[in-house]
Amino acid sequence: MTDTPTPRTEGTLARRTLLIGAASASTVVSIRPALAQTQASIMTCEIPIPDRARVGQMIAADGQVVAPGTPGAFPGANRPFTGEQVKLAMKGQNLPGADGDTTRAYLKYVQRLQNGTSGFTCFASLQMPRG
Repeated sequence: MTDTPTPRTEGTLARRTLLIGAASASTVVSIRPALAQTQASIMTCEIPIPDRARVGQMIAADGQVVAPGTPGAFPGANRPFTGEQVKLAMKGQNLPGADGDTTRAYLKYVQRLQNGTSGFTCFASLQMPRG
């Protein structure tokens, strides 16, 4: 007796297609809440300017942290900015309580953040493309 494969019928193909479609749908359903949660956390995460280790320092126009009293530098922000506020500033709005020059200096500071610095993870998450 030889095993001969059973011919594929339209019914078999249709069942497989339905199974694949059902698996895909459950994947989409399970990913969307995670994306929504990620999006919400990005909007509420905080970026202190400067980071907590350098409170009291000033921000130069090029985004570097400089000593207090440096000519042309801006005082650090009184409170951290949210990811949403930074995102809007990246699109042209001023950060709350900051004029255009201060906002530009603060954004340059944020763009210079490196791993391990307060606010880096928040800023990095703003850079990720959204689907």
